[in-house]
Amino acid sequence: MRRLLNLSVRYKIPLWGSLLIITTAIIISAMLIFRAYADLKQDLLRNAASQGRILAVTLFPAILHDDVWRSYEIVNAPFHGATPENPVQVETLLVVNRDLQVYVSTRPEEIPILTPLERISPAYAVLASEWGKLDTETRVIEPEGADQIFVVTPIAEESARLGALVQVFSKSVLLPRFLESADRAAMMAGLVLTILLPINWYWGQRTAEPLVRLTASMESLGRGEAQLLPATIYDYNDEVGRLFEAYNRTAEQLQEKASLEKQMLQSERLAAIGRLTAGIAHEVNNPLAGMLTAIDTLKQRPDLDPKVAKTVGLIERGLSQIADTVRALLVEAKVSSRSLVPADIEDVCTLLHAQIIRKHLNFEWNVQIPESMALPANVVRQVLINLTLNAIQAAPAEGCVCVQIASNSDGLAIDVWNDGEPLSPEKLLHLFEPFFTSKESGHGLGLWVTYQMVRQLGGQITASNEEGRIRFSVHFPLESVA
Repeated sequence: MRRLLNLSVRYKIPLWGSLLIITTAIIISAMLIFRAYADLKQDLLRNAASQGRILAVTLFPAILHDDVWRSYEIVNAPFHGATPENPVQVETLLVVNRDLQVYVSTRPEEIPILTPLERISPAYAVLASEWGKLDTETRVIEPEGADQIFVVTPIAEESARLGALVQVFSKSVLLPRFLESADRAAMMAGLVLTILLPINWYWGQRTAEPLVRLTASMESLGRGEAQLLPATIYDYNDEVGRLFEAYNRTAEQLQEKASLEKQMLQSERLAAIGRLTAGIAHEVNNPLAGMLTAIDTLKQRPDLDPKVAKTVGLIERGLSQIADTVRALLVEAKVSSRSLVPADIEDVCTLLHAQIIRKHLNFEWNVQIPESMALPANVVRQVLINLTLNAIQAAPAEGCVCVQIASNSDGLAIDVWNDGEPLSPEKLLHLFEPFFTSKESGHGLGLWVTYQMVRQLGGQITASNEEGRIRFSVHFPLESVA
């Protein structure tokens, strides 16, 4: 029983509903059957009483003149019109005189004349014991445990009472009509069950499904997975509907709490990085300033070879990029640099060319930008280097890396693709957090630094799995650069 009570409500509600419907159908069918039996019995007794009164009136003169043969003809008259189709035919008719002896019967071989009533059978003995209680009205006597029903009608006129007419019916004659009524009731019950049980299961499942969904969602709250339930699951304003509203309010509060905790955790990480990078910046900026000064002095020489000058310019841009990266690590530092030109983009391709050749990659490079854009060149170069270098490292040998850079009316769009292993939802969720890395040798700061640079310029950066490739998309808006 306990196992039944522990079932899911999606099964328990339909089962209990089905049990209630079946029990109700059985009770109603039983009531109808026994009511039909009672009505059948009542009709039988009513007809017997009517027949008894007619026969009693007819028998009175015959008994008064002691005409036994005439009396025998009278009591046999009802049997002349009997048909086998009539299941409630009287079984025996007999006339009992005032001395409780059989005066005449329809079965003279079994119940001879002048046989004392109590000697016929125990049932007749019960009838004899009740004889003194008979009055001038027809009376029904049903001996307990007997198969006979006696309908006794006095044969009397005014104060003269000559005896009584006894009609004997067998209770078994009611069985065919009883079974017929039972068959009709069973058919009606079956029809009702055929209609109501499917409706009950549909309604039970429809009622239980929202509760099952709510239970599963509430269990997920304990695992920190607060998910809002759509209003279409249960859009009624009863107790269950208010329970759904209460759950959604709780889930919203937990989501807000989780968001605040995430922001606090990220703030703590940023604070730790800030303390780390403050020391790094102090140690790196001084030698950087010296190297940039030396390069500036070298560029002032009038006899500088053009090839050397080109190399010096590349080194200068690289050192400036390092300086800007250090400032980006400080997060709060303002980004300032010269405007972006196509040469800055080509520098990235030149710097990464050796790694592309080493892995035999299919490299696609598509750049469409104007001669100059109002974006800090060093920041854009560093972002492009970080994303392209990550794509080269993630792509398999002889794989594919595609870089598309284009300007539009809103700003600069950068898309970097590679055909490496897709990122899991967990990695996509934490990809731009500090110290998060999917590589064994990584420190988890590269993409975070890239994210900080993009955000400082008011841009957006996203990562996704598309058509079997990993895509990093960056957009730098022009209006954010003053």
